[in-house]
Amino acid sequence: MDDIKAANKKIAELALGCGANHATILSADQVVLDDVFRDICKTNACGNYGNCYMCPPDVGDIHDMMDIMRTYRLGALYQTIHALEDSFDYEGMVEAASRHVKVSQDLEDKLRNMKPGPYLHLSVGGCNVCEVCTKRDNLPCRFPDRAMASLEVYGVDVYQTAQNAGLKYINGQNTVTYFGLVMIKEA
Repeated sequence: MDDIKAANKKIAELALGCGANHATILSADQVVLDDVFRDICKTNACGNYGNCYMCPPDVGDIHDMMDIMRTYRLGALYQTIHALEDSFDYEGMVEAASRHVKVSQDLEDKLRNMKPGPYLHLSVGGCNVCEVCTKRDNLPCRFPDRAMASLEVYGVDVYQTAQNAGLKYINGQNTVTYFGLVMIKEA
């Protein structure tokens, strides 16, 4: 257990080095899961439902995803915080999400080199590795080894999980905060 705690501490430090504003380690019992997030995905507000391999329904049944999440014991939760012009700055939110994705992808590169054992890395929104998912053209995924699902796809209640881990979900007026999570299994 000490090895996995050390690995998670290292992952939190790597996330900070990649540009995360805050990162902390957490145990599996601090991760709150709820199947309601699949219903939210079905509203297709983002346009990715059925159009991205790492989004529903293609990614799998929500209860199966939650069961997968329950196989991990410890993790590192990280966040990026971005200033907006105002609370209606949609373009700023999209740009902030892109910057968060860059942090997540940089962290993923470091995780591949670190080889912490079996891990699950989740980030914001749809996969975001490609500008447009090849699912839309009925082609196979170009980067299946780099594809990354969102926390919500696995049923993670980001608000409650952040609270349990001691991170703020809202970080002030005219800001947007995005989260990523790396969970590791015990060897």
